[in-house]
Amino acid sequence: MTVQDYLSKEEIKDLLVKRDWRAALEFLDTWFWIAFAFTMAGLFPNVLTIILAMFILGGKQLACAILMHDCSHRSMFNSKWANEFFGNWFAGFPIFHEVGRYRPYHIKHHVTTGTPEDPDLPLTKGYPTSVKSFMRKMLRDFSGATGIKGYYGVFMMHFGRLQYTLGGLVIWEDMKGKSFGDKVKVVVRNLYGPVISNLIMFGIFLAIGKPWLYLLWIGSLLTTHQFCIRIRSIAEHSVVPNKLDPQLNTRTTYANFIERMLFAPHRVNYHAEHHLLMTVPSYNLPKMHRMIKERGYYEKGLLKKGYIDIIKLAVGK
Repeated sequence: MTVQDYLSKEEIKDLLVKRDWRAALEFLDTWFWIAFAFTMAGLFPNVLTIILAMFILGGKQLACAILMHDCSHRSMFNSKWANEFFGNWFAGFPIFHEVGRYRPYHIKHHVTTGTPEDPDLPLTKGYPTSVKSFMRKMLRDFSGATGIKGYYGVFMMHFGRLQYTLGGLVIWEDMKGKSFGDKVKVVVRNLYGPVISNLIMFGIFLAIGKPWLYLLWIGSLLTTHQFCIRIRSIAEHSVVPNKLDPQLNTRTTYANFIERMLFAPHRVNYHAEHHLLMTVPSYNLPKMHRMIKERGYYEKGLLKKGYIDIIKLAVGK
């Protein structure tokens, strides 16, 4: 099964067309909601607005990750420079990641999807599970335990101690023979962007007299963001009929407004389409979905009508 079984060369060429103004709108959408969450919490600070802001921020931090992901495929903007610049400064850096380091890791996921070599496999295994087990996972997410463990790993990667992988694999790097200066260079190279980006954000809050708002960014990164990542990962590759069949190991899930805010930003829910043709700009994925659906792809392929169905799959035991 290949994309050519469902789309002509002309249709593929049309789907691959990138429009810079559309890409810019994707970034503006994410940062509008981030600004909205901070404004709401800053103007009307109370338990309800703080909780709501943290859910919005967690979802939009996932949106930043998806924008970084799309830029790593160079599928957002026409120029390589724009994909790298915006993918880093307005997507990857704010959540302590970077396009260039993410790209080879993620391409390996596309090449090895569902196999033992898939670096994302730890994100999707273990389902279906029991209700009690699923609730324990949710508790770890919302308590910050998942996020603290995960970002400890991220910073160990930035320090050069761990191999870069976001799927949960722990592969320690050999630091023998490296001088102190070499180790410092690694840290500076990997962290200068994320540190500057987050200092700018904190500086803005400090300038308006509300430095505590930055705690919402970090708090969301460690809690609600982890919840959003978990549900999104389950939807894409968990509880599938055949992990080695490309048509049966990747799922597309329809999403309503709230689901798009939390789990499916920038049309990442059209995941079967993305794996079928990974350089299609996200804003063209709905069109691609309609085309391949009309031509019978989902007679075999995986399609769910919403994320409630995904949670039902996850707690199927």
